[in-house]
Parts: sequence; C-alpha cells; structure tokens
Amino acid sequence: MPESRPDQLRQILETVRTIALVGASEKPHRDSHSVMAYLQGRGYRVIPVNPRLAGSQLLGETVYPNLTSIPDAIDMADLFLASHRVGPVVDDAIRKGAKVVWMQIGVIDEAAALRAEEAGRQVVMDRCPKQEIPRLGVPLARAV
Repeated sequence: MPESRPDQLRQILETVRTIALVGASEKPHRDSHSVMAYLQGRGYRVIPVNPRLAGSQLLGETVYPNLTSIPDAIDMADLFLASHRVGPVVDDAIRKGAKVVWMQIGVIDEAAALRAEEAGRQVVMDRCPKQEIPRLGVPLARAV
C-alpha cells in the first residue's frame, strides 16, 4: 500500500463533507467520540455507526447499525475498528458509494484497501483526520 501523500490527504479533507464514523462511541473519553466531535466542529457532517447504539442519538445525529443502513450519501467512511474487522465494513463502504475509506491509527488491512482502490476509492490507513487537519492546515469544511 503506498504511503498517503500530504497533498492527497489535504485534497480528501478539503472535499469530503459527510463522514460515516464506524465504531462511534457514546463515551466522551473514547477517541472515536472526540474525533466525531472535532470533525463536527470543523464543519463536517458526521454520521455515527455502531450496531449497539443504533437508533439512539449521538452528538445530535442518529446512530445507524451499519453503513448500508444510512439513508444519506456519504463521502467518507472513517473506521475505528480492530484491523481484523475492517474487511466487511470496507465492502459495505464500496457498496454505499463512499469515495474515501479512512482507517484510523493502528487500523491496517492491506487486502481490504486493495479492494477499495480497485473499486475506485481513495484509501488512507493508519492515520487520524483529527491529527491531519491541523498538521496540513485544512480550512473549515463548507456546507454543500
């Protein structure tokens, strides 16, 4: 898997608007919760995905059990999952039409990344948008 280049990361973060955050947590001390809140504060719409919390509200958004149950289009799937659980979720992201599959720090699945790339998706692995946005100087997201 080629290393994500700063210009590629910046382009992704400047063009996506709707992010499905898979593995969202209702617990404020969890990274997925703080990343969701941060991304919302930066102007992105973040849709939480967690089968255990499905139907509840998290940071003002309805939680869905999986990517394919989200009624709206998504630009990016941000995955907070153990690497061994990523494959089927990446396949769902492809089916859902996400343009980007972003795997969080420590989340690596080369085979799933290859499937996503072969399906025309951009893939980022082992990175966090909450760290990349300030590092790259990405401006606030603008509503479409």
